[in-house]
Amino acid sequence: ALELDKKDISYLTNRSAVYFEMGDYDKCIDDSEKAIEVGRELRADYKLIARAMTRKGNALVKKGNLAEAVTVYEKSLMEHRNADTLKRLQEVEKQMKDAQEKEYINPTIAAEEKEKGNACFKEQKYPDAVAHYTEAIKRLGPTGEDLHKVYSNRAACYTKLTAFYEALKDANKCLELEPTFVKGYIRKGLVQFFMKEYNKAMETYQEGLKIEPGNQELQEGVRKCMFEINRAARGELSPEELKQRQEHALADPEIQGILTDPVMRQVLNDFQEDPKAAQLHAKDPGVMAKLQKLVNAGLVQMQ
Repeated sequence: ALELDKKDISYLTNRSAVYFEMGDYDKCIDDSEKAIEVGRELRADYKLIARAMTRKGNALVKKGNLAEAVTVYEKSLMEHRNADTLKRLQEVEKQMKDAQEKEYINPTIAAEEKEKGNACFKEQKYPDAVAHYTEAIKRLGPTGEDLHKVYSNRAACYTKLTAFYEALKDANKCLELEPTFVKGYIRKGLVQFFMKEYNKAMETYQEGLKIEPGNQELQEGVRKCMFEINRAARGELSPEELKQRQEHALADPEIQGILTDPVMRQVLNDFQEDPKAAQLHAKDPGVMAKLQKLVNAGLVQMQ
């Protein structure tokens, strides 16, 4: 068929597909390259040329030539933006990244970097400490021993640098890896406290106390949170402080959810206008917990 109609590259692409299924990847690549070359000469449909490129990329993946396959897939996408080719490209890129990360793992170097980070932290060289802890995390890999401790240490550095978002992210990762690591709750609670999320910080400290009831740092954290929460109830906040606390609370998705909940809107209305209904609401632990969050945020006052 190829000899009869040399102006149709589909014969080449089809034969390359057969070679691919047979596992003869070199011949598959040869036919794909011929199809691309002939297609250019004949100004064939760009979709056919892209298809030949993708098949060549598939064969290269089978041969283990991942870097070359990435280049070919990228060229194919420049010819025609195909969802399947894009997916294959992303899969190969992830495969290469995973392989590189796996080769990079070295527990011995990780331990050295952690110690360097600890030394920098003690010397208050927090940016340097972050760099060493970050390298330790990379060297340990996603399942490295005591990885949660390195995230905890880096969270402490970020807190010192007032990079609270990064600190909270690391504290959460620490607890995700090891939910019983008490220091993780201390780190997270402190970050939330500095972010003026006193109610959330108190909840975090209380979660930690379930694991270690006698921990003094957690207990002190709860006391500090309660003090800040009760300042609003005692009328000790300046108008500016109250405004800032309310604005911060209104930006919280959890608070937004409570305020837009039709049931809670009715509850708030009943507490203002219907004392009997309010008494019934007060017996519902779920309702009162949400109401307490609004009180703690300075958005509602209870008489």
